[in-house]
Amino acid sequence: MSVTAIKPVQPVLEVVDLSICLPSGADRALAVEGASLSVLPGQTLCVVGESGSGKSMIANSVMGLLPQPHVRPVGGKILFEGIDLLTLTEPQMRELRGRRIGMVFQEPMTALNPVMRIGEQIGEVFDAHMNVPADEKRKRILAALADVGLPEPELLVDAYPFRLSGGQRQRVMIACALILEPVLLICDEPTTALDVTTQAQILKLVRELQQRRGTAVLFITHDFGVVSEIADHVVVMQTGKVVEAGPAREVLQAPQHPYTRKLIDAIPTGTATRGPSTSDAPYVLQVQELCKTYRSGNGLFKRGRSVQAAKDISFDLRRGETLGVVGESGSGKSSVGRCLVGLAPFDSGRILFNGRNLTQGGNFRAAAEGKIQMVFQDPYASLNPRHRVGAAIAGGPIAQGVSRSEAMARTMALLKLVGLGTDAADRYPHEFSGGQRQRIGIARALAMQPSLLVADEPVSALDVSVQAQVLELFAQVREEFQLAMVFITHDLRVAGQMCDHIAVMQRGVVVEYGETAKVLGDPQHEYTRKLIEAVPRLSSPNEAPALAA
Repeated sequence: MSVTAIKPVQPVLEVVDLSICLPSGADRALAVEGASLSVLPGQTLCVVGESGSGKSMIANSVMGLLPQPHVRPVGGKILFEGIDLLTLTEPQMRELRGRRIGMVFQEPMTALNPVMRIGEQIGEVFDAHMNVPADEKRKRILAALADVGLPEPELLVDAYPFRLSGGQRQRVMIACALILEPVLLICDEPTTALDVTTQAQILKLVRELQQRRGTAVLFITHDFGVVSEIADHVVVMQTGKVVEAGPAREVLQAPQHPYTRKLIDAIPTGTATRGPSTSDAPYVLQVQELCKTYRSGNGLFKRGRSVQAAKDISFDLRRGETLGVVGESGSGKSSVGRCLVGLAPFDSGRILFNGRNLTQGGNFRAAAEGKIQMVFQDPYASLNPRHRVGAAIAGGPIAQGVSRSEAMARTMALLKLVGLGTDAADRYPHEFSGGQRQRIGIARALAMQPSLLVADEPVSALDVSVQAQVLELFAQVREEFQLAMVFITHDLRVAGQMCDHIAVMQRGVVVEYGETAKVLGDPQHEYTRKLIEAVPRLSSPNEAPALAA
């Protein structure tokens, strides 16, 4: 009796001993050194690591998108369906891109052309690879938009990218990548700066499309919470080298390498770490029935449009306390933050700072006396690239009348406090990493010796390990300076770690408010429960099916 041998499944993608060089003068010679990995059909492989670990370099080398000749593969192979991609010409790679290999980039707004309609951009994929009649092409584009769960495809197909939310733009990118049904999909940090609910939708969408089409997925991320939701196998990279690899369940439950354990430990737990406040400290901030409405487009031939970003917002904040303002994009949380620091006018209500009523306009800043400071989401955009870091930090105190020598002495002390050292004063913003720039933003805010610090999504785009360091720094300066803080975030894990109280906002309204432990432990509003359920966790209820081999 003959026994038929089972033919082993061949990898769709196999990277063998890949090394990628960096230009001379870089912090190391090789961006990737001897990395190996493989992705099977219908399988998701997550490549995990911090910024600079080389994970995106591998994705770009598979797509042939490295900025050669300065950054180029110098060793190894990239086998796609048995063909070494490193031996192909550029026309041959163009034939594979889109048709056989699709890619979803981290920032969809930079990947989409802002002056082209959505339908035209997806249509370019057809134009590059096949001749499809216009009516058939439009039908397939509409079907692709519907396939990724976008509402009203007939309207979106003729819209420009700026009219879509971040999550919708990312869905458009997935539609572009999948419309020709490639056998390999590469996702490069596609959910990093998205709301937790939008992130959950994108992860679910990738899983569903993969199961339906049997696509192999190479998913690049820095967040092990995301890994637990989607991965079959995991490769962990540190400074260009693979330090751990294996089935997702094994790596998550029994990590072997210290770096892997460090990344897992850096994930915010989402549990309240600060007990209920019994402080009788004086009130620093009292917000009473604050309202803010945006109006636009009111003209002779165009009907005006108004959006109420904040409606009857009220809360009190004592010295040394932190309030977390939580919600999705468009909930109004950042608008409230801008009103609190005087960057946006409010329509009605009152803002009392140390008992003084802050009125609109220039009087607001005069009454605040520089004692209300803000840390922004994107520190690079908030720092002048032509100013050295020391001058950027000292500029505020000098403008308030502090002598230059005293301002620079304060700057040096703050640079030490935030862990950068005094030599950072003579460097420019572009010479620092994202986490280091955020530390500079914190130092600049503290230079004014504020009573109130408003932090607007200050860690949303950072690696989880860098995020943990910055959160620890926020906690340190809060205790040391006894600051009152308003911490704006979409991530309830972060809010649980940082805040005494949480205000959950939805469409301009606070739908739930209370002590952190009560809000997270026993949420009363359906929207709060939705946000909590959307948070990726290592102990996710969906872990078993997501991690099944």
